[in-house]
Amino acid sequence: MKRLIILCLLLFMTIGGSAQNENGRTDSLMSSTYQSGYPGAAIAVIKDGIVVFKRAYGVADLESNTPITPSTNFNICSMTKQFTAYAILQLHREGKLSLDDKLSRFFPDFTSTVASIVSVRQLLTHSSGIMEHYSYVDRAQYKEFWDKDVFTALRSVDSVYFPAGSRYRYSNAAFCLLSLIIEKLSGETYPAYICNHVFAPLNMVRSNVIQPDFKISDRSFGYECEKDTFRISDAKESLFFSTMGDGGVYTSIDDYLRWITAIQQKRVLDPALVKEAQSAQFPIDTARNLSYGFGWFVAGSGDSKLVYHTGSNGGFRTIVLMKPSAKYAVVIFSNRTGVDLEDLVRVINRIYGIDDKAFVKLESLIS
Repeated sequence: MKRLIILCLLLFMTIGGSAQNENGRTDSLMSSTYQSGYPGAAIAVIKDGIVVFKRAYGVADLESNTPITPSTNFNICSMTKQFTAYAILQLHREGKLSLDDKLSRFFPDFTSTVASIVSVRQLLTHSSGIMEHYSYVDRAQYKEFWDKDVFTALRSVDSVYFPAGSRYRYSNAAFCLLSLIIEKLSGETYPAYICNHVFAPLNMVRSNVIQPDFKISDRSFGYECEKDTFRISDAKESLFFSTMGDGGVYTSIDDYLRWITAIQQKRVLDPALVKEAQSAQFPIDTARNLSYGFGWFVAGSGDSKLVYHTGSNGGFRTIVLMKPSAKYAVVIFSNRTGVDLEDLVRVINRIYGIDDKAFVKLESLIS
């Protein structure tokens, strides 16, 4: 399967524009990559602010053989961070927090010295140096693991990867702590806040956040691809799958397009907050002009600027890439591993004539 995918990518990178129209070429590429009867993907492409392509491939559930559609809900993994960041910016706009507030303001029972040093801004930009929780958890004690358990694991850990604010290191723990800050300041659970203050205004009525005993309709299940065989890899198979602020959102291509359209059209969402989120906030690689915003990677500047993010959780893989100057976006949600979505998106960019020279692959920058 991997060899077939590589061959398909090489083929479509060399096909001339006269061979097929853009949508036809994209459909052929996607149907070759995600074959019928196997876990697959849903995709949408926006060009000049118009949805020009939206399609789905493969099945959402191998047991029921239910086909994926644009309304199928996927766990979008780390793309959740853009919603967590936007919620924090909303609370900042309302005067409920400062981005320079330290953790100690929100977590007085955080007994490590880290709490008096690390700021909200540093959590948002992966520059806090805070340790990841995975090594500080007695897994035998848990059947499910949530954001509050991340706090429990880290509350007395004085070790850091580096002094706060001195460098970049991708952090899932940071966004779990941000979700707890949202709960403390809003008086709502993280899922309730995101649904009430982000999803509802956008009419993303079928989107939700994973939570204890949650059920979401029309959902897909994630699968690991191993030597052309598929093994389910979903919430029940992974203890750390269910943390919310870093990767808990479930949404569909249909619903997510409402978010992207609102960003492009500067409506419903606060455009000032979106601009702040999608602007360079902390440098990652100055030589390649790559930074992290608030919930988004930002590459290039001016007309060449790209904002994007990928996601990986269990068997789910996701990506969104936007080029603001062209009002262009491509989104892929997949419920299988074994396909490099960054490479796939770059082929699609080429099909639609999008200059993405500013793109920097995130493979080594997200853990």
